[in-house]
Amino acid sequence: MDRGSKELLACKSISKRKLRTPVDVEDVRREVAIMRHLPRSASIVTLREACEDEGAVHLVMELCEGGELFDRIVARGHYTERAAAAVTRTIVEVVQLCHHHGVIHRDLKPENFLFANKKENSPLKAIDFGLSIFFKPGEKFSEIVGSPYYMAPEVLKRNYGPEIDIWSAGVILYILLCGVPPFWAETEQGVAQAILRGNIDFKREPWPHVSDNAKDLVRQMLQPDPKIRLTAKQVLGKMYIVSIHGFKMPRKLQMFLLETL
Repeated sequence: MDRGSKELLACKSISKRKLRTPVDVEDVRREVAIMRHLPRSASIVTLREACEDEGAVHLVMELCEGGELFDRIVARGHYTERAAAAVTRTIVEVVQLCHHHGVIHRDLKPENFLFANKKENSPLKAIDFGLSIFFKPGEKFSEIVGSPYYMAPEVLKRNYGPEIDIWSAGVILYILLCGVPPFWAETEQGVAQAILRGNIDFKREPWPHVSDNAKDLVRQMLQPDPKIRLTAKQVLGKMYIVSIHGFKMPRKLQMFLLETL
């Protein structure tokens, strides 16, 4: 609790016994550095303080009491198109903010988004930057990180950049709309093979009843070639995201976006 404001806070404690190598220590330092580097956003959990004692490193953050996005998906089965668009917009806005400030999240998944409170319209916030990394334009990485279902094919090929976050957001959108991941198998190796094959199932329920705009956006976010995969800005300009929020885009703006995307 903040003694001044009486606000309840959350504390993520990392045992020093788990920080056995210099790499482990550097990972924690990088997580703190990234959370301090990113500007304050309503869609990212705020780091209030970082400190350590003999036994652990402690990250004090704002408290989110609404539970994980994952749990709400499980409870609902799947989201309506309007609700899925709202969640996707928040996730991709986080991606856009990260990329603009030279950060790749590298572990986007429903478990890493928390609702601020238990209300239906609660703000959604990104958490856990433990696998995130700073990057420079054109820089490529080879370390395989992240959660199997959400990994982009180029991660498995050990040659990737910030585009992987859009892929992961596309996987989340697919799950929001139908309740199951697009690439599934009983083993991690099987999941990896399914991702590399890249076959997306739009035949099972409820996909025949999902709009073409939504399906097209999923396809474009799950484009196997990162060079032509949508950017965060392009996703946020798509009609599925824009129109679902009750905003009718002027014709001139539509044409401008088409010319610049």
